Amino acid sequence: MNTRASSMLGTLTGVYTTGAGWIDKLQPVFALAVRLYVARVFFLSGLTKLHDWNITVALFTNEYHVPFLMPELAATLGTGAEVGLPVLLAIGLGSRLAAIALFVFNIVAVVSYPDLSDAGLVDHMLWGALMLVTLFYGPGKISVDRWMGKRFLT
Repeated sequence: MNTRASSMLGTLTGVYTTGAGWIDKLQPVFALAVRLYVARVFFLSGLTKLHDWNITVALFTNEYHVPFLMPELAATLGTGAEVGLPVLLAIGLGSRLAAIALFVFNIVAVVSYPDLSDAGLVDHMLWGALMLVTLFYGPGKISVDRWMGKRFLT
């Protein structure tokens, strides 16, 4: 390789490495944004269910067909999951556990609602993918998990 090509490759490598470093510094904010986005979706859905419990139980009786669970129990567990797990995810406490639990909950929601539109399925796939990001890459530096790890494990 000639000197000019080597110099150009070195410059490109330096630019790429610098850019990657800037992106790496944004990772904690991105991880927080992912957690907050998913948490908001599920939390608001849970609040809607809490707003009128009779309608919620009717939905679980007539629309959502959760396998193996009585409608009242499914409504209670589903609403509890939609209200509690997003709080954990948002603050980053037990983030990976909350992410996998919401991931499974998301799958049950898709399976249990046969009239889900194509657009609704796309939304659920996005939410599932984002929860897998948190599961596999962690909650990031802006999380209670990170704070507890530094405080109690170092």
